[in-house]
Amino acid sequence: MAPYKIITLLILFSSFLASCTSALIEPESPEIVEPTPSQTPSPGAKVSQPTQAKGLADYEFPDRPDPDQRYLFYLHGKIIEDQGLPAISPDFGEYEYEAILEALSSSGYFVISEQRLKDTNAVAYARKISEQISVLLEAGVPPENITVVGASKGAAIAIYVSHFQENEELNYAILAICHPDYIDILLRDKISLKGNVLSIFDSVDEFAGSCQELFSFSEGKGIERYEEIVLDIGTGHGILYQPMEEWILPVIQWVDTK
Repeated sequence: MAPYKIITLLILFSSFLASCTSALIEPESPEIVEPTPSQTPSPGAKVSQPTQAKGLADYEFPDRPDPDQRYLFYLHGKIIEDQGLPAISPDFGEYEYEAILEALSSSGYFVISEQRLKDTNAVAYARKISEQISVLLEAGVPPENITVVGASKGAAIAIYVSHFQENEELNYAILAICHPDYIDILLRDKISLKGNVLSIFDSVDEFAGSCQELFSFSEGKGIERYEEIVLDIGTGHGILYQPMEEWILPVIQWVDTK
């Protein structure tokens, strides 16, 4: 690989890692950066964003949760925070956010998703999602009928949702997140996974890697069932940008496995 490409990759990864982990500190630590009120709306609150896509109204948190419904939270990658919609990467093309939501919805789930604000505090947002899950649980939704799917920075948020919830029956799919440097941060801060967790990443992804070390660390701390799938598509982080069957189908099968 040419030297300039290596330097570019290092700069991109450093930026990505900083965005995902600047706030990912042990929750009880006094060092945690508290977000502004606009970053921590109450469960079910709608975030006012001028760039919010019109079609996303179909994926808002329900006013009256249905105990018989299956719910799936989808947490998008950071590029949508940075660019709004449409979000287009020079390397991976357009992030097909609404197409991904439609694909997940077609499997029978009530999909919940929203476009996050730029530079969203990941830990604060994880607390918001955790509170929304608690609302669903209090409404009588069985925990096994609740799933959180996160992509890249969204997966970093999902890891914290799992840590906060401490519920062994909730389901998670974390896509393209476990880079060794990020794992070091999670282990340093004693962040462990709870529930049923599926990890998926592409074999040539420079920004992600295996979650096995995090799985091992989480053993005996609330993780119930876990698996990792390494894809060999060859587009690296680009797998997140489209509703590819290679990751959509394993996620659905994972949730449906009891």
